[in-house]
Amino acid sequence: MSSSSAPLPPGSTIGIFGGGQLGRMLAMAAMQLGYRCIGYAPEGDNVAAEACVDFFENGWHDKAALAAFAGKCDVITWEFENVPLEAVEAIPAQLLATDAAALRTAQDRLAEKRFVTDLGAICADHARVENDDDFARAIERIGTPGILKTTRDGYDGKGQWRVGSAQDARGLRLPGRPCVFERQVEFEAEFSVILVRGRDGAIAFWDSAANSHEGGMLARSVLPAGSAVESQFEQARDIARQAAEALGYVGVLTLEFFATQDGPVFNEMAPRVHNSGHWSIEGAATSQFENHIRAICGLPLGGTQTRFAEIELRNIVGEDALDAHRILGEGGEPHLHLYGKSEAREGRKMGHVTRVSNRRA
Repeated sequence: MSSSSAPLPPGSTIGIFGGGQLGRMLAMAAMQLGYRCIGYAPEGDNVAAEACVDFFENGWHDKAALAAFAGKCDVITWEFENVPLEAVEAIPAQLLATDAAALRTAQDRLAEKRFVTDLGAICADHARVENDDDFARAIERIGTPGILKTTRDGYDGKGQWRVGSAQDARGLRLPGRPCVFERQVEFEAEFSVILVRGRDGAIAFWDSAANSHEGGMLARSVLPAGSAVESQFEQARDIARQAAEALGYVGVLTLEFFATQDGPVFNEMAPRVHNSGHWSIEGAATSQFENHIRAICGLPLGGTQTRFAEIELRNIVGEDALDAHRILGEGGEPHLHLYGKSEAREGRKMGHVTRVSNRRA
């Protein structure tokens, strides 16, 4: 969309690539602002459909369906970064909320690392791995412990293998697709920098939460984040700001970092709303979801100030969702969000709960 075009009026239609919980929460925020949403994703447990006025369950390479979808939309965004570029590039450029360059960069871990390194970010020592010889050379040069990751399609700990020693490496069977091996970072804390950039180039940041992961999946985010994060988030914000501007990005953009003795070390980039920002629904003046909708529709950005002195977000995973309503009887002002997924299988995000306390003046 042109940065000079007028804001989308109420009643306009937003297209969302993807059918997961992020799309669901984007659609709910859009309804609050008077917009309609249409989703597009292959057949599956597309929980976003419940919040959309229409939903296309078609393949990513179905050109006729993509054209029909685009024909119903005034602007199109995405809820996850692994939407095939072929699908995005089939959409008329003027309908895309932001350029596909952000997806092209974030879909390849090596391209992503080159991109942020050029901006001055520090990354963990790493090497490309395509075969056993590459892996052996990477282990010899970088050492262990480390993490082997597929360069594409990994998320929530999927497509990742921890390598504790050279012996572990010899026993690991490569997945048959390009990977990157990274030195394991010694860190004091993990944190996210989440920003929103409007069509006019205005940028606002939410406070950075300290994140804890289990099995490669975010388990908990807390504010305040603590001194290790608070001493480094400004430096990390500078990298994130440069990334957003270099990409000409519009909407919510997330960069994850490790707080280390040598400063913030870049981990991953997600050109979308992010799990570690879910606390903003109750805890910030404007949530990441509402501000993403504001940005892509050309509306003024909302404030991002944190509204409470203490905030904790926890993911609800697998069968823990089956009795999640018990959380409402617990202390800490719990705000429960269940995503409506039909199968509570192990390792699957089913919802989250945010607890807030001590409202700020």
